[in-house]
Amino acid sequence: MAQSNEAVTISRRLSKLAEDAESETVTLDWVLEQLHERAFGLFLLVLALPCCIPFLYGIPQIVALPLMFISVQMLLGRDVPWLPRKLGARTVTQDALRNLARRAEPWLRRIEAVSRPRLAAMTRTPLDRVVGLALVVFSASILVPLPGTNTVPGIAVVIVSMGLLQRDGILVILGALLGTAWIASLVFAGASLVRLIAGWIGV
Repeated sequence: MAQSNEAVTISRRLSKLAEDAESETVTLDWVLEQLHERAFGLFLLVLALPCCIPFLYGIPQIVALPLMFISVQMLLGRDVPWLPRKLGARTVTQDALRNLARRAEPWLRRIEAVSRPRLAAMTRTPLDRVVGLALVVFSASILVPLPGTNTVPGIAVVIVSMGLLQRDGILVILGALLGTAWIASLVFAGASLVRLIAGWIGV
């Protein structure tokens, strides 16, 4: 029953962020301050969720840089995440948080329903640094301003984040595999396009 309560707490955190907002807009620094001891997993989750929406432009690119910055800190083994002043000062509206919570909660609950502590070594040092490296690469893909480049890596980061929060190494591995497969497909498609263009111009 304790695990179930913890899951409900996780799926409710986005709603609680919106409820606790003291103004119509809040900064990323404020969001980070509300997450306390679970800041890495929850902050990664908050930043990645907008990236899961297909063909959404602007917002994914805004959150991708802070997402990459947090991922680098995880790679370097930092215990508590932080943002430089310019990134921390970026704002999000209370309505955006509320809408994000409403749209994400059913999916988060589905993930929570199948997750449990297992292969927990994947969520701890030193393996969590390998996870951090994968998250850096996925964040770089989200930064690319091309159609569809944010959705799959965004979903991958969400799954990894849920795995970190639930101490579920299986989820971490599944998210990492999804993101890696997407990056590999982009590299393959790019290489194929280069070869095609080279064939057309006779290089």
